[in-house]
Amino acid sequence: MLDALQYTFIQRAILATILTSIACGVIGVYVVTKKIVFIAGGISHACFGGIGLSFYLGLNPLIGLLPFSILSAGALGFLSKKTKVSEDSAIGILWSLGVAIGVILIYLTPGYAPDLMTYLFGNILTVPASDIWLMIGIDIVILVTVVLFFKEFLSMCFDEEYTRVVGVSSDKIYLLLLCLLALATVAMIKVVGIILIIAMLSIPASISRKFSHNMKTMMVYSSVIGAVLSLIGLALSYQFDLPSGATIILVMSVVYLFVVGVSEIQKRVQRKNVEVDFE
Repeated sequence: MLDALQYTFIQRAILATILTSIACGVIGVYVVTKKIVFIAGGISHACFGGIGLSFYLGLNPLIGLLPFSILSAGALGFLSKKTKVSEDSAIGILWSLGVAIGVILIYLTPGYAPDLMTYLFGNILTVPASDIWLMIGIDIVILVTVVLFFKEFLSMCFDEEYTRVVGVSSDKIYLLLLCLLALATVAMIKVVGIILIIAMLSIPASISRKFSHNMKTMMVYSSVIGAVLSLIGLALSYQFDLPSGATIILVMSVVYLFVVGVSEIQKRVQRKNVEVDFE
């Protein structure tokens, strides 16, 4: 793997991994805390419509993904907050509609869509320089927005009523969070693909939650954990010629199960010690 660092596509893959981990680490903490993991899944699968539109128009898929993902996030926020449609129904409708639009547009596109599997399951080794710059821009937008609205996001995650009392529209803040989630989804598409985005958002944040309950600390831990585990997965995929996205998620899942197992063992040991002291 060290010898492979001389290749430009490996260098881009490493940089893309780090940039994606920052976006996932920050937004993933909100996703896990607010318990909107399946909303993230709905937005990511709805983005398939953007991929189909891009292929149909002959554009770079990420160019079509960006506006389509934000529109999907806005539609989901509107349906769940401004109508009588339940949130799970809105997710199901948006999920199915996006995939249907994508399939139809790809079917209508002349010729063969060679990169389609890349956007479904990820292939970090094919990330071009233009996508790297897009990821950098997305990270900057996410970080700046989170810094500016950190208190509002925090109160919205834990107490929406308090957010309204202090004069802040929780619906607007929620919609803004969904838009950031959509941007993070665009950043992750090439790394793990639409199918595995949910895991990339939730696993590092869930692991960080085992070590801290402070939101800022969790974001740092989640970003670092995501980057380290993603790089390990990337190295293993290169070494054993495996799909990069699936290998990254497999590494994250194994580490998460290990952390959860160790945490449960520690809790049981502490309970036994408390019982012994009580006796």
